[in-house]
This record gives sequence, C-alpha cells and structure tokens, in this order.
Amino acid sequence: MGKILLIGANHAGTAAANTILDNYKDKELVIFDRNNNISYLGCGTALYIGKQIAGTDGLFYSSKEELEKKGATVYMNTTVTDIDYDNKVVKAKQEDGTVIEETYEKLILATGSSPLRPSIKGTEADDVFFVKLFQDSQKINERLNDPDVQNVITVGAGYIGVEIAEAVHRRGKNSMLFDLAEGVLSGYYDKEFSQEMSNVLEKGGVKLHFKENLEKINSLDGTKVTSVVSNKGEYPADLVLLAVGFRPNTDLGQGRVELGTRGAFKVNLKQQTSVKDVYAIGDCATVYNNALGDEDYIALATNAVRSGIIAAHNVCGKYLNSAGVQGSNGICIFDYKMFSTGLSLERAQARGIPADYVDYEDNQKPEFMESNNGPVKLRVIYAKKTRKIIGAQIASYLDISMGLHLFSLAISKGLTINELPLLDIFFMPHFNKPFNYITMAGLTAR
Repeated sequence: MGKILLIGANHAGTAAANTILDNYKDKELVIFDRNNNISYLGCGTALYIGKQIAGTDGLFYSSKEELEKKGATVYMNTTVTDIDYDNKVVKAKQEDGTVIEETYEKLILATGSSPLRPSIKGTEADDVFFVKLFQDSQKINERLNDPDVQNVITVGAGYIGVEIAEAVHRRGKNSMLFDLAEGVLSGYYDKEFSQEMSNVLEKGGVKLHFKENLEKINSLDGTKVTSVVSNKGEYPADLVLLAVGFRPNTDLGQGRVELGTRGAFKVNLKQQTSVKDVYAIGDCATVYNNALGDEDYIALATNAVRSGIIAAHNVCGKYLNSAGVQGSNGICIFDYKMFSTGLSLERAQARGIPADYVDYEDNQKPEFMESNNGPVKLRVIYAKKTRKIIGAQIASYLDISMGLHLFSLAISKGLTINELPLLDIFFMPHFNKPFNYITMAGLTAR
C-alpha cells in the first residue's frame, strides 16, 4: 500500500484528497492542516459580509469527518514543523504540544498562500483585519454589527478589495477603497474596463481613493482605530480591512524545493517539484499560462482544484499532464458583471509581447427583444505576428459569463482572431443577434 501525505486541505488539498480516496482505495492518505476548518469558499466572504446570503453553512463543501469517512487520517489544528526530504519523514505539532511523525512514499504540498501585510504603520491594531480565512469573515461581520462602526477603509482594489468594499456599503457603512494603482482590478483588465467598474463603484456609493499611499493607521493604544493617514490627508476610520494580495507559503520547502515565479514552488505539468516524489498544488505552486506560453503564478480556486486533481492521479500512478490555464475570472459588483481570461493588452505589452486588440459593443439581443436585453462590451487581445487570441474581457449588466468560456478554450487551443467570424455560433432572437458581438469583433479586427 502506497502512503501519501498531504499538507494542507483547502481547495487544492480537498480536491487531491477526494480524487485519491474516491479512485485509489489501495492508497493510505494522511492529511495535515493547521486550521480548524477546511474547504471554505473564500469567494463567499463578501457575500456573507454584505448579507447577500443567509449564512456561511453553504460555503463549506467538505469536512474532516467526510474525509475520514472515506478512509483518510486527518490531523486538524496541526502545524507541520519539519520535512526530512531525504528520509521522507514529516514532523508536526498539535495544539496540545503533541509531536507527530509520519513517513511517506509520496508527498503533496498544498500549503496555500498568506495575505501580504502592507508597509503601513499601525496595522497591528485590533480593528485591522486581513480578508482570507473563515475566522476573518466572522470577526469582520461581528465588528460591522456594531452601530458605532461607520467609517470602513478597505486597502487594495483587487478582486477581494472591490468585493469587500461593496459588501461594506451594503451594510450601510461609509465605505472607502484605497489603492496605489490608477484604478480597480488593474491586474486583470485594461484601463477602459477598469474605469467602467470604478464608475459602477462610485455610482453605488463607494468612495474611491486611487494613486493614494496609505501611510499610517491611528488607534487608541493599538486597539480601537480612529483614523488613517495618506499622502493626501487624514480620514476618520473605525475599521480597516487589508486586501493587498497574497504570497505563496513555501517555508516548508526549506531551501530544498526549487522556487519559481513569485517565489512559488516550481512545478511541471504533472505538479512535480524539483524534489523526487514531492508535488505542489494550489496557491503555493506555479502554473503554466497558455496565453503567456510560460510559467506564471495565478492564485485562483479553479486553478487550485485542477492542480489537486492532476497531482492526485500522478502520485497514484495514473500519469496526466495539466492542460495549462488562462486565469479565467469574473466579478459582479452592484449587478455589473465583468469577466476576463488570458492577458490584458497592458500585461502583454509589459511582457514584451507585440499585441493588438479589437473592441466591439452591441446589445445582446435584437432591439425588438425588449426583455432582459442590454449592451455588452467586448475586447479581444491577440498576438500581432501569429494573430492567436491571447486574452478577452467582457462587461455587461447581463449574465454573459458563458461567453468567456469560449475565449478561454480559444486561447488554450491556439485559435486566431481570423477564425472568429466564421465560427459556428447559433442565432435565436431570444438569445443573441445574427451578427453578434463575438462575430463582429472578428470581422472588425485589424
């Protein structure tokens, strides 16, 4: 019987565990996790804080009990302290100080990521919270229940920061969003789309502070927050939420496991690291970006789940390669929906990729279809030399999310912008136009 040790059991780890337990009954699986819960859908934090869902029960899709029922040995609230890669031994310590040693045949590192702490004075105050774990969401929700908490500062205008800023406003608080960047979601969208979301946030009531450096958080003896200070002034504050990004947790690599992009564990398409019989998955590992044609770091739950499945089959002897990723993602703020996949034009140019783009905007359906109709904005980015599609961005108040899957597949399969106009896209007035925005983007591309 082959013994597999899994360190970390959130999205990537849970996917790996279930794949092993469901398909390879002859394998022994031992799981370590330092948290007291697993499989928490962090993307539901803003929905919970904004009271858009009834509670948090539906945000967990697995548990220690479920994994144990399938045959795993699960250690929760247990911190791995050392890995002897030469002798294949893992040492861990439980909350009560008990030391555990386990040997392994194969090891899967699913150590995840940790939130970045910005270089702002005063972040240690009691009313300053990161937005990451289930425990974080509980603490933030509790503070927002306090009627004396009125001014809430969110630092970081990426996906989590934007969603939290909206959620805070939905709770009837004065929501302010700060970022050094020129706009929101700059890592995923070009300025034209980023500006659209900024307009939506402002119209919704969130106060935006871009290109503004937050320097200090003032508090009463490190407890109650009173204000924040930036290079442009001082603002009253009762609560500060930090969402400036994440770093991969790679300390357990102990200098033995090779690191790649953003300091994540460098893996191949089988999720293998540089150390024999050691695999890495999820936010602690690199991915292969099909749009970039190179190694990348994209911390998304969907990428984590796929990497967990790939690693699980490989450690059990069924050899599979990852198909790579496009970094497909989406967001819905005040009912405005934006989606992107692959590279933005700005990121392509920053990486030295000669790229062009085509924009097209039109109604989803013919104008005579008045119900559930409205404009859709599309941008397709493609490489100048090969004309291969390397990115797409879509925005609308309608749910046009399925359209992004087409572009994700197009990137992974090397489809060119020239092939879009004759792509077999059906037409029915209930759903779209005969010359729809996807077809027209292809027809009008330079």
